[in-house]
Amino acid sequence: MSLHQHLAASPLDGLADPRLARSFSYVNGKWVGGDRAAIAVTDPATGARLGEVVSLDAAQSRAAVDAAAAAFPHWSVALPQERAAVLRRWYELMIAHREDLARIMVMEQGKPLSEARGEIDYAASFVEFYAEETRRPNIEGVTSHLPDAEVELWREPVGVAALVTPWNFPSAMLTRKAAAALAAGCTVVAHPSAETPFSALALAELADRAGMPAGVFNVVTGEAPVVVGPWTEDARVRALSFTGSTEVGRLLYRQCADTVKRLVLELGGHAPVLVFADADLDKAVAETMKAKFATSGQDCLAANRIYVERPVYEAFCSRLAAATEALGVGPGMEDPDIGPLTNAAALAKQEAHVADAVARGARVLAGGGRRADLGDLFFAPTILADVPDAATIMAEETFGPVAAVAPFDTEDEVVARANATEYGLVAYLHSQDPRRIYRITRALQFGMVAVNRTKVTGAPIPFGGMKQSGIGREGARQGMEAFTEIKYVCRDWG
Repeated sequence: MSLHQHLAASPLDGLADPRLARSFSYVNGKWVGGDRAAIAVTDPATGARLGEVVSLDAAQSRAAVDAAAAAFPHWSVALPQERAAVLRRWYELMIAHREDLARIMVMEQGKPLSEARGEIDYAASFVEFYAEETRRPNIEGVTSHLPDAEVELWREPVGVAALVTPWNFPSAMLTRKAAAALAAGCTVVAHPSAETPFSALALAELADRAGMPAGVFNVVTGEAPVVVGPWTEDARVRALSFTGSTEVGRLLYRQCADTVKRLVLELGGHAPVLVFADADLDKAVAETMKAKFATSGQDCLAANRIYVERPVYEAFCSRLAAATEALGVGPGMEDPDIGPLTNAAALAKQEAHVADAVARGARVLAGGGRRADLGDLFFAPTILADVPDAATIMAEETFGPVAAVAPFDTEDEVVARANATEYGLVAYLHSQDPRRIYRITRALQFGMVAVNRTKVTGAPIPFGGMKQSGIGREGARQGMEAFTEIKYVCRDWG
């Protein structure tokens, strides 16, 4: 059976626009097949086979770079308004096909339908934002330090940009990277996760309809080492942006060293929540629920370690457990609060973290185990209280719907415990004392701090972390920096 025939018989056949269900890679403006064994994609909620996508080999991966390199001279010097017009059309097509894009995401990733719709809006916002930013990287004049000299700084695109995106946000992580690179004048080769390739290929279909010139935007499916390995070695690839685990980020960092590429690495998170006794307790509980359980906890911004000042500790735990017990769990198309985990390894990790914490004295206040009645990859949203710092869950990113709660007594103590991690992506703080908020915000070693709220991300802000949560920023004008070089021009008019 051909890929086309297999896909036509899959659940993706129910799309309003069936042409969005693509199974071939998109290279140089064409849909390209491969000779390697195809990659099967399954629905994590049911285990049903959605279809297959092609797996390109290393030579084909290099051919994608050939196409991007050939397209770069024209795209890099295109008028800013020309690049902006293509991005704007891409954005409009994403909004017009929002429902189909969300359905594709639910079926291959598993997240609740309302969250998938929200991600499509989020993904589209980056394309819209960078369509506008395309016009902004102007020449900057500098006061000359030399007699009779005129000094200018030019921002120029670096060249071909390689983008490697994860399974948990398969649309937004692609557009956040690609729109910035394309706006800067770079051409792109992108590799989506093998677990969620259909979302990226649907975006490639819309980019093609938007008038993206051949070779400017390429999406290559296949096994990550086979596809991405040639990109790390290729000197024509001048920038690499990756979102994923810290372990893989370190590997890519090493592999890119020989060609000294620009790097943006958005890696792991292990977010703390600090709740002080003077906080609005109901709001703190509600915001902690958002921070913990969005995307079923499969989010680098997810709250992992929840520290609560002792005078309100039991009250907070009781309210948090009650709110967690009220969450609905089920397949993403039913739009529950919690969907399935992405694979068996993720579910096993939740079980291991719970068992270890309980063995060390933690109490299970809500959930605690699988929801086998729903399927193989469902885990009940779980609250663990009295979790000691020695527990594995306090050291490792959980990436699932299990929350660890522990009491604290002093400000200095909780800041030290919050900072005692190799990660530094985001921290959440709840307090009504402006002096405390200032002190702790300054003391927390995290790239982003959310005060009395959860939602902080968006196209206009520079997303990124400290320490081993990565390097560089995505979004905002800073998101274009890795894709541009500064050229200094010192001119004597004679």
